[in-house]
Amino acid sequence: MKKFLLKTGMLAIGAIGIHKIPRPVKAFVLGNLPAYQPATETLNPSSLLYGKRIAFLGSSITYGAAAKGKSFVEYLQTKDGIIPTKSAISGTTLAGLEPKTYSSRLRTDFNVKRHYDLFVCQLSTNDERAHKALGHITPSSQKNDFDRQTTIGAIEDTLSYVQAHFDCPVVFYTCVRKPDTDYEQLIKKLYQLQKKWQFSILDLWANPTLHHLNKSNPYLMMDDAHPTQMGYKQVWTPLFEAHLTKILANN
Repeated sequence: MKKFLLKTGMLAIGAIGIHKIPRPVKAFVLGNLPAYQPATETLNPSSLLYGKRIAFLGSSITYGAAAKGKSFVEYLQTKDGIIPTKSAISGTTLAGLEPKTYSSRLRTDFNVKRHYDLFVCQLSTNDERAHKALGHITPSSQKNDFDRQTTIGAIEDTLSYVQAHFDCPVVFYTCVRKPDTDYEQLIKKLYQLQKKWQFSILDLWANPTLHHLNKSNPYLMMDDAHPTQMGYKQVWTPLFEAHLTKILANN
């Protein structure tokens, strides 16, 4: 689909001019030009992230669905020298026992014998659309046996699993999209969970700088949720870079 959009966009631009192209196609083409690829970054061996083993669990934003499969993960790898383990499948949910859910991939895609310096998890926007039950926050004394078929249960299970097997700091990051009361409610629950589990939140949903930049440049995002390579390179990666560096510097 991405190759089709790219070829279609380039042909259309050449045939009728860029001003008449639909914005998503234009953003996909111009936001993913070679000048914005991760390979254009210069490695900084002095980065505090250099050589850090970081796990990434998520869906389309972590994958880079509108950026030809390249997300902030690849930029951090090329620019800061991180050693990533990336498990990201578009459209997947936190909750559920199916093989592609976050909860299942947490157990299959990350080697429990491997050391990780940091674990980064995307707060999926897909659970409500997939009709996953929200669930509830368990008492502060409960540290295992969570209901993985609910969204909150899957989040608690992730935090418990990482704590037990990797013993490293955890970051949950929120996504941007059009106003969504269900996702906003989930973010509120995430902050409540933070009090119990003491993890970090990179709240991009509420980041005014990110929203301002997205409005100022139509090619940073292909749609309301998915960055292009330009968006990852110029906006998203610096935000992750600063947040992850701060966490590792304090641990």
